[in-house]
Amino acid sequence: MQITPVIAIHLCAASSAFLIGPWVIWARRGAQQRPRLHRALGYAWVTLMLMTALSAIFIRDFNLPNLAGYTPIHLLVPVTLVSLFIAFRHLARGNIRGHRLTMTSL
Repeated sequence: MQITPVIAIHLCAASSAFLIGPWVIWARRGAQQRPRLHRALGYAWVTLMLMTALSAIFIRDFNLPNLAGYTPIHLLVPVTLVSLFIAFRHLARGNIRGHRLTMTSL
């Protein structure tokens, strides 16, 4: 499979989210809490995860066992999108524990 622009976007977004994730948790759980940094990095992480999930929709492989070009790994797309929605709904309702559990499981 060649590296197309969609794959490059997907790879960069996923790698960046992977690198930013620990910082988001550290900003909230460190010895000194930094809520503004946690929120800023959190929004960046969510944006990167949305980019990762949405770009994955356009990456298809007809060589592997698939259904219309979508392989089993594509099941992570709706899981990611639904988890992000649930995490923000928890925040809107003031359920910080639910938000934390949803985001760490994501």
